[in-house]
Amino acid sequence: MAEPSKVIHIRNVGHEIAESDLLQLLQPFGLVSKIVMLRAKNQALLQMEDIHASVSALQYYSSVQPSVRGRNIYMQFSSHQELTTDQSSHGRNSDQESEPNRILLVTIHHMIYPITVEVLHQVFKAYGFVEKIVTFQKSAGFQALIQYNSRQEAVEAFGSLHGRNIYDGCCQLDIQYSNLSELQVHYNNDRSRDFTNPSLPTEQRPRTSQQQGYPDPAGLYAFQQPGASYAQMGRVAMIAAAFGGTLPHGVTGTNERCTLIVSNLNTDKVDEDRLFNLFSLYGNIVRIKILRNKPDHALVEMADGLQAELAVHYLKQGAILFGKKLEVNYSKYPNITPAPDAHDYLNSSLNRFNSNVVKNYRHCCAPTKMIHISALPQEISEETILNHVSEHGSVVNTKLFEVNGKRQALVMFETEEEATEALVCKHASSLEGNTIRISFSQMQSI
Repeated sequence: MAEPSKVIHIRNVGHEIAESDLLQLLQPFGLVSKIVMLRAKNQALLQMEDIHASVSALQYYSSVQPSVRGRNIYMQFSSHQELTTDQSSHGRNSDQESEPNRILLVTIHHMIYPITVEVLHQVFKAYGFVEKIVTFQKSAGFQALIQYNSRQEAVEAFGSLHGRNIYDGCCQLDIQYSNLSELQVHYNNDRSRDFTNPSLPTEQRPRTSQQQGYPDPAGLYAFQQPGASYAQMGRVAMIAAAFGGTLPHGVTGTNERCTLIVSNLNTDKVDEDRLFNLFSLYGNIVRIKILRNKPDHALVEMADGLQAELAVHYLKQGAILFGKKLEVNYSKYPNITPAPDAHDYLNSSLNRFNSNVVKNYRHCCAPTKMIHISALPQEISEETILNHVSEHGSVVNTKLFEVNGKRQALVMFETEEEATEALVCKHASSLEGNTIRISFSQMQSI
């Protein structure tokens, strides 16, 4: 093994693996200060804030095989002790780069959402006046040529956007300088646009690749069903993106039933808020109602059928809450009618899927022995965290760490049941003035 370094060298990093995937593997060990994606070599370099963090990470992954999106990756200390700003901005060797030019060639990796001229324009216009955009499909994937008014604007966009994701966890930008001097645009539509000539026709009929001068990317959108909106497709695509490109085995993505019936509840300890804390792991909650004539039964209405399907998928596998194995199925009722005995969560700020949607889907899983606690006070101690959650079971291990300046913690219990109880009782509770958030962690050990 090479001499210890703050910089970790990672191999077998496929194009489907995003920066955020690698950060998720290493941030539990300390702050990641820099990252370089070496796409041409299927490699990456990550610099930890200190050498202790990188040593801890490699010690852990020497006994646990790290895997991202079904692909095994391999880590070792880099021969670099530090990553330079130039390396961090570009992530390429200078001899592999073309001369700076005002036209950029952009390849989109791990493209889950449809990318149009409008989307690209929104991303790239922040760095200067975008004159023209042409999109097309090649063997390397979906690509675009983007022409700025000046070379300096293109250089600034390259330095800021190369390796970044358009959406959280997907649609990664791989940017090179083009050797073209001028783009030829004949139509203004969702595949090409000349922003200096808005009077161009929109093209009323499909062109052949010979007519347009670029391969026709229409096949890229072939998965769209007639009449389906991008919003409808996007919901399924977003969840698929979070799970590495495909939905979890057994989840169809076509379920339209939003209301669930939950039975075999512990009537002495379960209430609507505790059910909310558990089911909100899988989607936003509209309403929850505990049945008066069957107090060990409750109805849970989710925001959409996909989220309801995820809840059934992960909780039907044997979740135990307060000594009782939950039974989760679809209800015959399409929704819960607003009533005094139905708790309304539609506008609750505690719903997890109002923001960071892809990230929250990525964390969906069946109950585990380990919980992840975030939104902690900056000066919190492990002892304070332990005092807050240890009443729910035997704590095996804890780890307090920082991600992007925010304090977080991992707490491992002896059993999944204990971790589940801690989550439903302490999610959204107050700790030293902060409303903490708790989810299950998919890590096997600390």
